[in-house]
Amino acid sequence: MSEYQDLRSLYVEELKELVRELGEKPFKASQIYDWLHKKQVSDYGEMTNLSRQLREKLAGEYPLYNMEAVQVQTSKIDGTKKFLFRLRDGYVIESVWMKYQHGNSVCISSQVGCRMGCRFCASTIGGLTRNLEPAEMLGQIYQIRELTGEKISNVVVMGTGEPLDNYDALIRFIRILTDDKGFGLSQRNITVSTCGIVPMIHRLALEELSITLAISLHAPNDEKRKRLMPIANKYSIGELMDGCREYFRKTGRRLTFEYSLVGGENDSQKDADELAALLKGHNCHVNLIPVNPVKERNFVQSDKKVVEKFKNKLEKYGINVTIRREMGRDIDGACGQLRRSYLDNLKQERKK
Repeated sequence: MSEYQDLRSLYVEELKELVRELGEKPFKASQIYDWLHKKQVSDYGEMTNLSRQLREKLAGEYPLYNMEAVQVQTSKIDGTKKFLFRLRDGYVIESVWMKYQHGNSVCISSQVGCRMGCRFCASTIGGLTRNLEPAEMLGQIYQIRELTGEKISNVVVMGTGEPLDNYDALIRFIRILTDDKGFGLSQRNITVSTCGIVPMIHRLALEELSITLAISLHAPNDEKRKRLMPIANKYSIGELMDGCREYFRKTGRRLTFEYSLVGGENDSQKDADELAALLKGHNCHVNLIPVNPVKERNFVQSDKKVVEKFKNKLEKYGINVTIRREMGRDIDGACGQLRRSYLDNLKQERKK
């Protein structure tokens, strides 16, 4: 964690230690934790069961910086909302709120930028700036809940960044978000998406969490995967599948494989045959994603008939598969697109 300490990043036991150091009774920590995570207040002044002296001390030593929504886009198609948040150091991140029949989902970022370099993704253009702190990951959810006035049922860590590249902050974020004394979201309602940092998948398997792990696969073999995803040069598809098997063995949680269909790259019937052979024996679900075209890249979306044929082929092999419903297509819906256009506009303004 950085030198600046946001109390929303601390476990309740760590808060107890902190209030002891401030000369206060340990039970005050539970009250502060409740205000921060259950009631989600953004000002110590609202913590009415704390003494004024303690509130002033906390405000002076541990100020609460709240991210500011600098841009909000709302889809005219399905009501999806995309938020661009400015952090305390001026960097911007994006988050998405989506309304489904089964409840509202929020997709959050785990880093400012990304260093994974996946070829079809706008998030990685410009590389990694810094990791987000747990408080900043939580802050996206708390802010969206406040701004929409809607209950949040599901959280997906699938926005800008590679969550397993910010591992310690991710685990802390999950444990605080799912703590009954705080926000209290069920672990089963959290999905973490990774491009496949194999050692971290093995490590995650030992955390005794009940989250869903989604693997960004996007190709059925090493050769094609290396063209789309630089991480494939470090970890082979065989090593990745071993990690997935281990994750299922340890957690009993079915894996999701994300497969972005890129026209002419990975969407042939032969690709579908290979993918089915690769996933044989895995307890899994395949999520087919018609790729969102990014202006800085020359990849195109697969034809709808090609997508359907790909799905039908996988189903013939007995694989559980769905085509992801496209949300917010009219509002820079793909990961990183809103942030990218904001930064581009900022550059143009500075040139004037």
